[in-house]
Amino acid sequence: MHFKVCCINSIAEADLAIKAGAWAIGLVAEMPSGPGPVSDPVIREIADATKGRIKRFLLTSRTQPDAVVEHVQFCGTDVVQLVDAVPVETYQVLRQSCPQVQIAQVIHVQDETALTEARQAAEHCDMVLLDSGQPGGLVKTLGGTGNIHNWDISKQIVETLEKPVILAGGLTPENISAACARVGPSAVDLCTGIRDKQYRLDPQRLAQFAAKL
Repeated sequence: MHFKVCCINSIAEADLAIKAGAWAIGLVAEMPSGPGPVSDPVIREIADATKGRIKRFLLTSRTQPDAVVEHVQFCGTDVVQLVDAVPVETYQVLRQSCPQVQIAQVIHVQDETALTEARQAAEHCDMVLLDSGQPGGLVKTLGGTGNIHNWDISKQIVETLEKPVILAGGLTPENISAACARVGPSAVDLCTGIRDKQYRLDPQRLAQFAAKL
């Protein structure tokens, strides 16, 4: 089972993820709320330092075509993770302007409408990532909640889509085995479940997580 370590904030944290056997790292840019964002120059620095060593995801909350393309081109990652809903034009312009960059669309699993959203997104992206944000909440959250969503809905999405599906949302060393058995994702994505109270990456928790996969 591939795993992605998100909210990486330094080259040192990226190195920890690589040593633990991670398939990918997530670099979080500016968000409307939540933990983990770092500046675009820091994202570029980490991306440059890890090029060719691990798959690098840029998490962007931008939605408009030109803004997303500009963000991707500056940060220089392998994948752009769209954490909010975007117009179809954004996918099209990304394909034209950044053909070497893969697209991961986040679907926030709040209810069964996520099934339709995932099917529609899968027509335009390379992979779908299931998370537990609340894009329509009073405080807009687009990830990093530490909350679990309805895994039964996630399982239905995995069974429906032909594209790879990554499971995120409240995953920990304690629940990862159950999550994988229930949902059957292509990969898993973790952040808060392997960090300490100061939000630093915990090598012991990370090793415990990797050992369960």
